[in-house]
Amino acid sequence: MLPSIFGENLFDDWMGFPFRGLDETERRLYGKRAANVMKTDVTERDGEYELAVDLPGFKKDQIELRLDNGYLSITAAKNLSEDKTDENGKLIRQERYAGTMRRSFYIGSSLREEDVKAKFEDGVLTLVFPKQEAKKLAERRPIMIEG
Repeated sequence: MLPSIFGENLFDDWMGFPFRGLDETERRLYGKRAANVMKTDVTERDGEYELAVDLPGFKKDQIELRLDNGYLSITAAKNLSEDKTDENGKLIRQERYAGTMRRSFYIGSSLREEDVKAKFEDGVLTLVFPKQEAKKLAERRPIMIEG
């Protein structure tokens, strides 16, 4: 068994093994933790919902929120310098990622942008929006087949 640091094989990048289940871009950007980005908690309260989205290492100006046809989309984009050396020497391993992450949640077609309140603090994006009344389903009736 090979030694590991932070749950990843220390020699993956050095040995250049391409078979890890993720495409090369995802592997380069997020490593094994690609499935763990933008972890979200959803809380239901009287008359509202709250989403708490983990975005550690991002700044407020790197996050974009958009409401379109009832879908709230959260996009976070970060770029790192492509220069792999600095005054302290050559970078051997880089576990921080650069790229774009996006998640969407259906929150209801009658909500408007002003209905969604957003706050970003300590790497957590908190979104609060009102509950919508559930639409009553039409009474089910059989459809007759001609023939």
